Amino acid sequence: MAVPKRKVSKSRRDKRRTHYKATMPAISTCSECGEPTRPHNICAKCGFYNKNKVIEIKD
Repeated sequence: MAVPKRKVSKSRRDKRRTHYKATMPAISTCSECGEPTRPHNICAKCGFYNKNKVIEIKD
């Protein structure tokens, strides 16, 4: 089994992890109401998806 010969310093470990970043979720606007929504999801404000009414939203 492979075992490290020396301790990996915090600096070296963190340099390796520089590319592990949280990314912002993609946001698009609803074609009906203009509300920001996730792509390929039903709009929570108006209930439309792909210019079709999918669900009825209670006010």
